[in-house]
Amino acid sequence: MSRLISKMSRRAIVQALIALPALSLFRNPPAPANPDEIDRDEIVEINGWILRRSDLA
Repeated sequence: MSRLISKMSRRAIVQALIALPALSLFRNPPAPANPDEIDRDEIVEINGWILRRSDLA
């Protein structure tokens, strides 16, 4: 592992670290079959805050 990192440039490592948060944009959570059946204890992220859905109402 250290051999791989030593061959990578610092620039490539920094670019990879910057790109990591962008990967969450490609995740597509499945939509609920019925909007009335929303799980109240589901954990959601809103503006960087991790909350339970029941805390929002």
